[in-house]
Amino acid sequence: MRDNGATSRSEALYERAQKVLPGGVSRNTVLRSPYPVYAAHAEGCYITDVDGVERIDFANNMASLIHGHAHPAIVAAVADQMTRGTAYTMATEAEIRYAEHLCSRNDGFDQLRFVNSGTEAVMAALKVSRAFTGRPKIAKVEGAYHGSYDFAEVSQTAAPANWGGVDAPESVPVSHGTPRGVLDDVVVLPFNDVERAVQILDRHSDDIACVLVDLMPHRVGLCPATQDFVDALRSWTTANGALLVADEVITFRGRCGGAQQGYNLRPDLTAMAKMIGGGFPVGAIAGRREVMQVMNPRSDDYRVPHSGTFSANPITMTAGRTAMELFDEEAVARLNNLNRLAMDEMTGAISRRGVEASVSGAGSLFQIHMTNPAPTNYRDAYPAPEVAARLSRFVDLLLGNGILLASSGTGILSTPMGEDEIGQLVAAVDRSLAGL
Repeated sequence: MRDNGATSRSEALYERAQKVLPGGVSRNTVLRSPYPVYAAHAEGCYITDVDGVERIDFANNMASLIHGHAHPAIVAAVADQMTRGTAYTMATEAEIRYAEHLCSRNDGFDQLRFVNSGTEAVMAALKVSRAFTGRPKIAKVEGAYHGSYDFAEVSQTAAPANWGGVDAPESVPVSHGTPRGVLDDVVVLPFNDVERAVQILDRHSDDIACVLVDLMPHRVGLCPATQDFVDALRSWTTANGALLVADEVITFRGRCGGAQQGYNLRPDLTAMAKMIGGGFPVGAIAGRREVMQVMNPRSDDYRVPHSGTFSANPITMTAGRTAMELFDEEAVARLNNLNRLAMDEMTGAISRRGVEASVSGAGSLFQIHMTNPAPTNYRDAYPAPEVAARLSRFVDLLLGNGILLASSGTGILSTPMGEDEIGQLVAAVDRSLAGL
């Protein structure tokens, strides 16, 4: 980041940023020590910072860029729409066309509504679930990230000092000042533990509106849910009059109609975001027509008023539809195969180096851990201080070796990537492991 002792442009920008932004940023995910790296431009799967350093982008704006940066078809479609307006207080055909496309990708999507982020999509799904069932509580997996809605973020950062027993995990707030009532209305489940999860759900069976599940939760270690766990949640919700809500904000890229298709699962509601925006802010909630009717002002079942100034704006609708039409079955399969190659090759590099590390993931997502074996639940994934420091050092070494990962050690593939980029990734992982 420095050249002959000179202050880098990123460092200088961060000095300015700290005067006007708390912590110098508007999202903590870009913070690095001692200062963030500032982007100048990007194209395809390569990103160049303000100091002229080019890297392969395996972060892809936290999984929101399925086709990398500045894809020509998306740029052209958005540029055309820009000449006709960016947002109106009128409905647009662009919204209908995109909703038709997304619904065509999954038989369980009878209807759909657009919002502006993954947080909003999950929030809407929980509100719809409460309205449809008339019940107050939600159940969610310990450690799973579902955005910043008070109820959805409970136990996202639970720690050994406060997470309670595995048979009855505590509802732990993320933000100071979270009302006690919020915590009381969130039931926390251990991931991939069928027996304990069902026992916990049974204790609250009359009050649970929905079970919220990410099929491969990032902060739980990017370990896929087991078929038994998913089947148990589906069976329990059906038997007890609750809804099953799938958070596919990140995992929708795993299959043409979402990771749920790999489990033969049809949730009552699905929350989506990130890549379905084609690089623009987006969210969506899809599901059963009967359930979605609580958002229909002209339905007798109307119970959830819902709107948003930029929801379904024509720029996002155009970019998103263009991106998803390009991400067809063939593109999904190619990217998933590329990810399997990357995971196998990185596992081989770890083995050859004889270091304590591992790789987890599926679809077009992987995560590198400084433990072996890879974690299978949140409590396994929770890092000891020395492990966290080691991972941070490893990610920094990768950055110096030309690879941008998320700070958690997570890599996200994009369609411009090929075997050459995977080869460069594996070589950089090998060098960085040696540097540890």
